[in-house]
Amino acid sequence: MAGNTFGKIFSLNTFGESHGAAIGVVIDGCIPNLEVDLDLIRRDLQRRKPGQSALSTSRQEADEFEIISGVFGGKTLGTPICVLVRNKDARSEDYTALKDVYRPSHADFTYQAKYGIRDYRGGGRQSARETIARVIAGSFAKMILAKLGVEIQAYVSQVHTVKLEKPFQELDLVRTETNTVRCPDDAVAKQMEEAILTAKASGDTLGGVVSCIIKNVPIGLGEPVFDKLNADLAKAMFSINAVKGFDLGSGFDAVTMKGSEHNDAFEMQDGKVHATSNLSGGIQGGISNGENIYFRVAFKPVSSIAMEQKSVNASHEAVKFTIDGRHDPCVVPRAVPIVEAMAAIVLVDHFLRNAAQNPVLFA
Repeated sequence: MAGNTFGKIFSLNTFGESHGAAIGVVIDGCIPNLEVDLDLIRRDLQRRKPGQSALSTSRQEADEFEIISGVFGGKTLGTPICVLVRNKDARSEDYTALKDVYRPSHADFTYQAKYGIRDYRGGGRQSARETIARVIAGSFAKMILAKLGVEIQAYVSQVHTVKLEKPFQELDLVRTETNTVRCPDDAVAKQMEEAILTAKASGDTLGGVVSCIIKNVPIGLGEPVFDKLNADLAKAMFSINAVKGFDLGSGFDAVTMKGSEHNDAFEMQDGKVHATSNLSGGIQGGISNGENIYFRVAFKPVSSIAMEQKSVNASHEAVKFTIDGRHDPCVVPRAVPIVEAMAAIVLVDHFLRNAAQNPVLFA
């Protein structure tokens, strides 16, 4: 299968199915002699894992990881790092009745049409359980970014019609992990939680938005043509299951502004060039300018709903069916560490690319 590799220098290759033996990742291009923060990997996996609360799927997975290669004496060797997470609580029988049904808005039909075969158990390779591999790779990327002083913080800014109106500059992002929704405003988080639980009780699902802020980004990351930093961030986010939209800085709001309103003028601050505003979202011409990078990622409502639906099966017959498996009523609370992970991977890859072609960085 093509398309399992992401990144050029710092790269990851993922493998495994939702109900297979394990989900795994091979990370290549990681710098040697990096102290491996096992607690960081555990924390990020715990933030992503199922069964966290009433707002997530009831599947119970400890998501304990095994480092198979690439680490010795607590440090990276500079060789490929292979990490496994074993699947322990798969209930494949929940999907037997649906093995020939093309579930609406899932990848069942397209996968079958492309390959002529598919693993129907929990979505197989199509399942969001694959994102375990991304979170692990993202944790290693965060370890490298920490040495550069780069900070990445994502949070839930919208669930259905409940929206966090405050800009990120006015939020205490430390509070993101203090509630099950991962919204840094407790009052708004409570409204989001109520909306999710109401939808869940009716057998329905909700979508939402994850916002992400990246601070202390070095100037010069990204290329001016095809490999723009914003383009690679967009690709990274769109590769996450259920993502339907991405916008950077002013995003779609820019279309309602004039050039005189939108231009980020420069000024000198403490002997350095800074933008007086940051509507560009920290990236201009595809290259980071040293300001905060901020973007939003829109997630659709989870496709697996607990209601009777209509579709067709592999024999092209009309069918009615109900999905009995365990699914999230809203994916955005668990998507927060995934968004952070993919952002970290992109930044590290571009930092290493930039270092490779700019010897002055080593002076």
